[in-house]
Amino acid sequence: MPFEFTQVDALAIADAVRGGEVSAVAVTKTALDRIAQLDPALNSFTAVLTEPAIAQARAIDRAIAAGEAVGVLAGVPFAAKNLFDIAGLPTLAGSKINQERPPATQDATAVARLKQAGGILVGALNMDEYAYGFVTENSHYGATHNPHDRSRIAGGSSGGSAAAVAGGLVPLSLGSDTNGSVRVPAALCGIFGLKPTYGRVSRAGAFLFASSFDHVGTFARSTRDLALSFDLLQGADPRDPICSPHSPDPCFPQLHQGIAAYGLRSPMTILPEEPNRQWLPLWQRLQCIGRNPDDHHPRSPASTSGSVCDYDL
Repeated sequence: MPFEFTQVDALAIADAVRGGEVSAVAVTKTALDRIAQLDPALNSFTAVLTEPAIAQARAIDRAIAAGEAVGVLAGVPFAAKNLFDIAGLPTLAGSKINQERPPATQDATAVARLKQAGGILVGALNMDEYAYGFVTENSHYGATHNPHDRSRIAGGSSGGSAAAVAGGLVPLSLGSDTNGSVRVPAALCGIFGLKPTYGRVSRAGAFLFASSFDHVGTFARSTRDLALSFDLLQGADPRDPICSPHSPDPCFPQLHQGIAAYGLRSPMTILPEEPNRQWLPLWQRLQCIGRNPDDHHPRSPASTSGSVCDYDL
């Protein structure tokens, strides 16, 4: 393999596969080998789809050999929290009683869209039962451990999704967030996680915890992988009545703009003295990476006159 699997992100893997530097099968087998070697200690997976994953990878390699177009995630292994429908598997949602449910007949929309982009689904991931928790210490499927220190928690409820990425088992994973279930494990495992705007990503085929708060999100090794996966996932879906009918608004092409393309509102004149002292280092850091403090004017928290590209810090 021309690169270290654990040191590159999904986009780099896909570029290498499309460019003929490595086969999708080789990448997939590397991921499956790492799962077999490392996951007994991490316990991030509840199901590993070895044969289907290899079959998907072979199809990608055949398409490349035939000169056919392949997706932007060609050959990239990913996994999904086990509350997503995966065709052929019962949808557990972290619960023992769901083991006896009939297998799903089709993939959840989020799973299907990543597979359509060339992603290789390698398995289902551990979680807090019914997404109700922040630690992923599951009474039925065991605790998922933090790859950086196995004596510590991975967070939850999408702990398996975060640990699988942080442990170098897959470069990309799907999770869900109701009250922090992407953000908490991403922070505790030291990786990138995205909770999108409500309704921008279809939840069809996902076991919902609290429908009016549930979001489908992703975990990744880089911000560009998060942006790309969000672009692939967003868009209308008749299977989810909450999903926005608006056409996708791509984020990935905007990444090169950097922070200088956006406005920032400074709260320094409205915060008490102590919060100001804590906030000042961040403001100074923002100035160093491209913001001009003369361009910004403090506004009251109630102000609604700013442009949509302004952000309150």
